[in-house]
Amino acid sequence: MSGKSEITRFEPTFESLKQYSAPDWFRDAKFGIWSHWGPQSVPMFGDWYARNMYIQGTPQYEYHIRHYGHPSKFGYKDLVQLWKAENFDPEGLMDKYVKAGARYFVAQATHHDHFFNYASKVNRMNSVNVGPHKDIVALWQAAAKKRGLPFGITEHLGASFAWWRVNKGCDATGPYAGVPYDGNDPAYRDFYFDNYEHGLEEPEHARPWYTSNPAFRAYWLKAVKEMIDTFKPDLLYTDGSLPFGSNWDVKAGSFDPTDYTIGLEAVAYLYNSSIAEHGKNNAVYLQKDRRPEIYRVGTLDIEKSQLPGAMPEPWHTDTCIGNWFYDVHKPYKSPEQIIEMLVDIMSKNGTMLLNVLQRPDGTIDDEAEFILKKLAEWFSVCAEAVYDTRPWRVFSEGSTFVKLEGFTEEKTRWTADDLRFVQKDGYVYAFLMGARGGETVAIRSFGDQQVNSVELLGCGAVPFTQELGVVLVKLPDRLPVFCVNTLKIR
Repeated sequence: MSGKSEITRFEPTFESLKQYSAPDWFRDAKFGIWSHWGPQSVPMFGDWYARNMYIQGTPQYEYHIRHYGHPSKFGYKDLVQLWKAENFDPEGLMDKYVKAGARYFVAQATHHDHFFNYASKVNRMNSVNVGPHKDIVALWQAAAKKRGLPFGITEHLGASFAWWRVNKGCDATGPYAGVPYDGNDPAYRDFYFDNYEHGLEEPEHARPWYTSNPAFRAYWLKAVKEMIDTFKPDLLYTDGSLPFGSNWDVKAGSFDPTDYTIGLEAVAYLYNSSIAEHGKNNAVYLQKDRRPEIYRVGTLDIEKSQLPGAMPEPWHTDTCIGNWFYDVHKPYKSPEQIIEMLVDIMSKNGTMLLNVLQRPDGTIDDEAEFILKKLAEWFSVCAEAVYDTRPWRVFSEGSTFVKLEGFTEEKTRWTADDLRFVQKDGYVYAFLMGARGGETVAIRSFGDQQVNSVELLGCGAVPFTQELGVVLVKLPDRLPVFCVNTLKIR
């Protein structure tokens, strides 16, 4: 299966867009790096700062009033001015990312905070007019393209209207009780939105997401089309379900196709723009609704989690080394965990996108540098078992599986029996999730298939026997890489 679409033009309908198939570059790449970065990195307090700073009692609110002042006096419109990105070096970072194994790169165009990281004509609050005075996305794209990486962008705009309604509130208690937050400032109504009404089917206490406001929905489409026209991305990610339908975590069931009309128009626009550029659709659309009637118009994305087994169509997960925005409070994943996650995901026909955190000045810290160095060390030995591979007839052996709870990523305690498989060019690659040097690994999945040779990547041929359907491989005392060593089996 090539994954290449032969469609010459898509219509903005489910029937037409379900003819989409993931392009070969996406099926081959397996691992990408993401810059989930913007003015919310300034306080170095993690994700959703722009919302929580307006909710009395949250840690971000308490930090904000003591560090910057009350949000009636110093609001998010003032905070964005502090984002300077003064040491941002996309060329240097991209070199590190490629060495660390990335085969595509993704930049954040806008988060829920409605601040655009490029020279937008539809939103004056952007990184060229305000803060850094740099076209962040264009700089990232130039660096990625110079190194031959497919380039993607993410938009988190769809939730903004409902997500940011809190900036219209005020404190319930304390010295500023009843004093309106700066979201009520009419001079910034275009930035903060005219979102006084609830505009949601969900109750007020529920997690906000999409609004039914028609003016905002039209604005979303205009903004997304601008992103597509400006960057012609190889990948577009929506943080949520296909706009403007149900939240991505709604269980499978009936749905009203008319709810998705605007989202379908955007996806068709993306694919048709790619066809005009490349002669075929080279673009990937990612969204997070697991219902097949929704995700089949593009590729399923699962945030900070994954699937229990292999899926026939390629799928995607996005995760981060720590929090989504730079956060001085949250520890980072170890390089071992990141590699184990990648291997487990790609054995199930998945691709993994890793957010490498940047400080507000654009640099990465020593811990992130260490992670990239260790990834580069592993890929220097095991890359051939990653790129261009496809799932094998089974994805795993062993009794250990990753914990599948939404937004829960714990390091898995693998054993010597735990294996993950992929295939390429007549070889099966068996990833040793928990085996150590000097042990004998038993592989049972070949059954009566004849095994002719076994190599350990980074080492060469290793001794093996095959009896009664079991392949026994004797590992050297010293293994080539620090985790997930890999057998190449013909």
